[in-house]
Amino acid sequence: MSGRQNNFLAQALQQGALALRAQQFAQAEQIATNILKSNRTDRHAALLLAHALMGQNRGGEAIAALERVARRGDDGEVETLLGALLCGAGRVTDGIAQLRRTAARRPPYFPSFQELAGQLAKAGQYDEAISTIEAGLALAPESVDLKLDLGRLLQETNDIARAASVLTAARDAAPGRPDVLNQLGRVLILRGDYAAAADAFRRVLAQYPDDRSTRAHLATCLFEQGERDAAEAALRSVMRGQPQLFGRAAFVMASGSHGRFFFSQSAAAKFLGGD
Repeated sequence: MSGRQNNFLAQALQQGALALRAQQFAQAEQIATNILKSNRTDRHAALLLAHALMGQNRGGEAIAALERVARRGDDGEVETLLGALLCGAGRVTDGIAQLRRTAARRPPYFPSFQELAGQLAKAGQYDEAISTIEAGLALAPESVDLKLDLGRLLQETNDIARAASVLTAARDAAPGRPDVLNQLGRVLILRGDYAAAADAFRRVLAQYPDDRSTRAHLATCLFEQGERDAAEAALRSVMRGQPQLFGRAAFVMASGSHGRFFFSQSAAAKFLGGD
């Protein structure tokens, strides 16, 4: 390929990437398709096409393009996305087999461990999903992402004590990560450690004060600690300008051991500051 052709290709891919970021998926699809007409195994165009089609809920249409690229050699990113799309297209056995092959290769491509574990969990194979993440952690014991995934899986299998331990380690390694703090807080609620859970949620809200879901979780903790006024204030903040969140707020208020219950929905809405 000449230098001029390389420049044209690079510009086209850049335009496609910009279109993808702007969620102009049809435009990104067209750019990728045009590139693949002249080079059917261009990995960047195949990946662009896959993400553009996924944005239009048509990810399965990218399987053939990804398979052509995957046949050329080891490419963890392409193979992992291919496995995910195969599963999404209903070819779960093929997709999981692809992800297992990718996760077995060395050097490891860790997103393949995460995708494989996720697909196994969807298939109800939680023990193998947990073993997959543990295998990844054996290779990368400091990975916060893998610890987070393990914590989620352990919570789903009701191993709350171990989930709390794993997520606490993840928080200590990455104190400012809101996804870790949120997951830890939810596990601590299940464990009954409301003060520590509230601390985790407050750390998230320090970064994202408009995160209403986190504020609702904080309200749950405050109710359980007997801090009713603070909990109700938190729920009013959740409701402010978002009347569609009334159901969530009312449930938190009614389910707390120190909460309130109203027989009238309108009375509950008025109390919380809704319409």
